Amino acid sequence: MSTVVLLHSLAMSGGLWAPLTERLAPHANVVALDARGHGKSTWDGSPFTVEDLAADTAALIESLDDGPVAVAGMSMGGCVAIALAGSRPELVERLLLADTTADYGPDKETAWAQRADNATGKPRERQLSFQVDRWFSPEFARRDPAEVARVSELFLATDSRAHAQACRALGAFDGSALLGGITADTLVVVGEHDYATPPDMARALARGIPGARLEVFAAARHFSLFEAPGALDLAAAHLLGGPR
Repeated sequence: MSTVVLLHSLAMSGGLWAPLTERLAPHANVVALDARGHGKSTWDGSPFTVEDLAADTAALIESLDDGPVAVAGMSMGGCVAIALAGSRPELVERLLLADTTADYGPDKETAWAQRADNATGKPRERQLSFQVDRWFSPEFARRDPAEVARVSELFLATDSRAHAQACRALGAFDGSALLGGITADTLVVVGEHDYATPPDMARALARGIPGARLEVFAAARHFSLFEAPGALDLAAAHLLGGPR
């Protein structure tokens, strides 16, 4: 069986991917990795970068002795996937980049430093309304409150210090120069109403990665894979080696 590695978004864990894992598991070995300090992953409290998280993922793939593999990254996980596929292209055969970017823009360090301060300066419950509004449209939240609750629990369980350090890592990341070196069969997806990583950021990825394709999901926000009808099936088909 092929191997699929899943890289989660900020302040989440590999459990975020449960709806996709269910689709993939009958057909592939699925590894939903927890980033440093997230989920069940250990962390010594020292600073880390997106490149460090990519190196962790590369070490995991090498330990599996099953490469190249398919990799999916959402939001922060997408940044990690870009760093991985751009620096170690021999490890990544297929790539799914969901609601992510190679560069958060000119004010990224200041903006992400503020997010880091909020991560440790406010109780996690008080941060949740801001996050839910980014993740899902109000229409979806009303339609599927169980999914919103599932994702919210993952956020509440995340270590605030690791959340803050991940914010700083995203503020320092610029993977733009890596895009042209990505050789994986790449699908970029984004929600039409994603204001965390807007469609223009996805279009920049699709332009920069040779042969990449772009799918914009109507009306969806930042967690478009979980909100848009058919998105998870599309993602699974791509990761399992569906037709280009």
